[in-house]
Amino acid sequence: MDVDRLLPTPEAADLIALVREIADKELAPRVDRHEAAETYPEGLFATLGEAGLLGLPYPEEHGGGGQPYEVYLQVLEELATRWAAVAVATSVHTLACHPLHSFGTAAQQERWLPDMLEGRVIGGYSLSEPQAGSDAAALSCKAERTEDGDYRVTGNKAWITHGGKAGFYSLFARTGPGSHGISCFLAPGETEGLSFGKPERKMGLQAVPTTSAHWDGAVLEADRLIGAEGQGLQIAFSALDSGRLGIAACATGLAQAALNSAVDYANQRTTFGRKIIDHQGLGFLLADMAAAVDAARATCLDAARRRDLGRPFSRQASAAKLIATDAAMKVTTDAVQVLGGYGYTRDFPVERYMREAKIMQIFEGTNQIQRLVISRQLTQADA
Repeated sequence: MDVDRLLPTPEAADLIALVREIADKELAPRVDRHEAAETYPEGLFATLGEAGLLGLPYPEEHGGGGQPYEVYLQVLEELATRWAAVAVATSVHTLACHPLHSFGTAAQQERWLPDMLEGRVIGGYSLSEPQAGSDAAALSCKAERTEDGDYRVTGNKAWITHGGKAGFYSLFARTGPGSHGISCFLAPGETEGLSFGKPERKMGLQAVPTTSAHWDGAVLEADRLIGAEGQGLQIAFSALDSGRLGIAACATGLAQAALNSAVDYANQRTTFGRKIIDHQGLGFLLADMAAAVDAARATCLDAARRRDLGRPFSRQASAAKLIATDAAMKVTTDAVQVLGGYGYTRDFPVERYMREAKIMQIFEGTNQIQRLVISRQLTQADA
């Protein structure tokens, strides 16, 4: 069932209608096959790019869609309701475009940004390392100056969505000591000396690879540095709140998909001469699921509207990520319960939804990190 959305403009309503049409035509018929076979949907992201869906929250003058975050998040949600892996990869691509858009020079933006925002190349975000996940200041991958003024990159990165498939990576590497010694680079996907590990054997989101990367003395030209040397953590952290909202929207869409499946099943299955949705115990369970999805959506949109107004939204972004992803885990688990034994089989999608929901509580900062962010801001408010 389609969500009854409150959208800010008629243009936004038209966009959502377009997204639903594309998602129903291009995503829904393919998701089960690719997720089961763990195969990449070749050409799908090009289709999304041609439709203008891969640069929505960025300015039109650079090839973006010029949409407020309030609308962009609801597009992500619609995609996630059909295919969570595609929505997550779209969110990561948007995150990967942020450093160049917000910190690149005019020349860099003119050279690279249109292809990125128009979806002709897909981006990956390369911040985490095997021993540096939530602790970004502990990065060890190095970018050292060469005699020619370029950068030679050596080290390992981890947990890269679209690893080996992306056309560019926003790479964070160490150029000096301490937390102020990390820099950001726009690295081409075909860089000589860059190789990728086998895709991780994940619990869910199987159709889009997540890999490690090995930089074996690969050389990046000097103009691939985004911002100033040592500005990397500032660049990375400036995008985290927005990235968390993207994952919160994906989690909300996933929860909506699980709710839809559970309601459809409960309206068809009968026991003791009645539809199972008419049994109060099950009806109340579905009601709690619907309330959780509504609460997740409302929390996401509240944070997005604050962002669109230029107001602080860090605490609200962490709350949205925490609430939406916890809701997705509970709603998908309850959806399996509604379907009973059938929910535990791969004949129905709810078991996949449950597996996909778990990662939502982990990436873009674990939910424990979100609680830390929220609690620290509460302490600051009392000071």
